[in-house]
Amino acid sequence: MVTLVAQTGICSHITHPCQSPATGPIRKFGQLARATTGSTVFLYRLLLSFFAAGTLGRALRRGGIAAARSRLTPGTPVPGAHVWLHGASNGELASVRPLLERLIAARPDLHWLVTANTDTGVALAKRWDLPRVTARLAPLDLHGPTRRIMLGWQVRAHIALEAELWPNRFITCPGPVLLLGARMSAGTARSWARLPKLARRTLNRVGFASAQDAASAERLADLGLPASARGPVVDLKAFYAPPAPVPDPGLDAALPRHLTWLAASTHEGDDQIALAAHKACLRDTPDLKLILAPRHPRRADEIAEDARAQGLTVGRRSRGEDPAKAQVYLADTLGEMPLWYARAGRVFIGGTLSDRGGHTPYEPAAFGAALIHGPDTRNFTAAFSRLRGIALEITDADTLARALTALQDPAEQEKSGSAACAALRQDSNLDTLAKSVLMHLPPPERT
Repeated sequence: MVTLVAQTGICSHITHPCQSPATGPIRKFGQLARATTGSTVFLYRLLLSFFAAGTLGRALRRGGIAAARSRLTPGTPVPGAHVWLHGASNGELASVRPLLERLIAARPDLHWLVTANTDTGVALAKRWDLPRVTARLAPLDLHGPTRRIMLGWQVRAHIALEAELWPNRFITCPGPVLLLGARMSAGTARSWARLPKLARRTLNRVGFASAQDAASAERLADLGLPASARGPVVDLKAFYAPPAPVPDPGLDAALPRHLTWLAASTHEGDDQIALAAHKACLRDTPDLKLILAPRHPRRADEIAEDARAQGLTVGRRSRGEDPAKAQVYLADTLGEMPLWYARAGRVFIGGTLSDRGGHTPYEPAAFGAALIHGPDTRNFTAAFSRLRGIALEITDADTLARALTALQDPAEQEKSGSAACAALRQDSNLDTLAKSVLMHLPPPERT
């Protein structure tokens, strides 16, 4: 059995910041396979075992035995038959919630083990407080621990989201395996193609796969997805439904929507451009507010320093500072993006100026925000193609400042936001997808 490791941070030094952890080991192994003539299985086991040991060691140093154990097991099993649903982090899990709610209602006999690669993803799933759902950090995809989870949690089916293809989970699952919103980039497909036997064996276990775009569907088919398993092209993120608004009169007064713009999920490179554009816009609109929400809040100190170096005043959410007194409000917390989307009439989508492939346009569009993005949108090619002529594409601070100015009229913000929301509304019906998934789940057990 080939051993794979599924753990956030295992391959942080070899993966692209926006790639699923699943792609890094496969890609790195493909490079080793080209450079050597030895046993590919041996090399693969060696590489992934190294990553597993490193991850357990770091967990042990950070949180002791309990933290290390959490990388191997989701804890004491909850009684009852389970479906194991796994998504990388917040975005994937948020997109599947509307579908999950329908599945829970339709199958009261089933429990759900929901796992994520990040603590924030687990916290999001716990906040849902859905019946018969247990949220845990995803364990390493090692054969022994995976097999014990399947047995202990009475796993009857496994549902993986987007790019989360983990061979041990797929192969070990005693019931059907489903792949929803499947995403397979050209680069990841080339890496999997260097492991044709592993790719075929993994994908042969899939009974139903719904790719998020036609190109991903073709790549999965080329890698060995059975023709009988190919479902419709459906992007789960198009079903995203904004949560109920959280009343906050203080924020509403400090951040009027038509005078507030959001730089969402920014990376290094995005921040500096956003700050420079904001400074330029303040000359004509001194009341303009920028909410800057970095993808990784640990970078907040650096961003705050950059903002002050440009002469901008800064307030930080994590410190409880007043946004009314700041030109830049640093949203350096996790799990609060809906709060910021709801208060911004214009949203710049991070990762599109910093070689990250871009983050989701679906969520800000669902809040009716006018969208602005850079040229790098490869993570959501199909979605951004629908937004052509609606969202404004920029390349630097000057063009970002001009885009913000072009959208300063509240009526224009509303018009552009409504058009973006309509453009991203897909033809697929959520109830139809739910029926397809239910058809592939095992029937209720006789009592």
